[in-house]
Amino acid sequence: MSTAGGRRRDVLAVLREADEALSIAAIAERLEVHANTVRFHLDALLEAGQVERAVVQPAKPGRPPQLFVATRAMDPAGPRAYRLLAETLVDSVARSGDPVTHASASGKAMGAQLGRPRQAAAQDEPVGQLVELLDELGFAPEAQGARIGLRHCPFLELAQVHPEVVCPVHLGLMQGAMEEWEAPVTVDKLTPFVEPDLCVAHLTGVSS
Repeated sequence: MSTAGGRRRDVLAVLREADEALSIAAIAERLEVHANTVRFHLDALLEAGQVERAVVQPAKPGRPPQLFVATRAMDPAGPRAYRLLAETLVDSVARSGDPVTHASASGKAMGAQLGRPRQAAAQDEPVGQLVELLDELGFAPEAQGARIGLRHCPFLELAQVHPEVVCPVHLGLMQGAMEEWEAPVTVDKLTPFVEPDLCVAHLTGVSS
């Protein structure tokens, strides 16, 4: 018995192999399934952008049948390998002559970009805005005076292999946001893994 995902792939495969647009009845006949089954999967494929309705001129009076074709594009619902890409890029930076400087600069650029929409709010509460930003990125931050504890690393596996790249990116990200906000507070350093589940960002300029 075919699963829903498997049947959906079957419908898409029939359309990709066809030389012309097909009706629901034609697809159902080729797959030997009920038309309602085809209609159900076509709705999902249309929503995912993998299938589109064909525009045809009716050959005779009356309502023409709906015809469908496979979208000629890469499958937007296909598998992803972002971790492999991240590993490749991190390894490339690690092999450079000065990985810390390169990683820090990249982090600062990203921090400035991410911090820009928060610039107005950050004028009064830069530390609070930084904590919110870090929380959105998955760091599970905990503000503690002149320190921000980070209870989670979104790039843990990469940080364990190449801390000389990933940790400067994180530090640069925080510094870049603060610089974008022209905040009186700066992130002086990041101490990774002071505990198995804790990294600490150290702030300067925080009023007591």
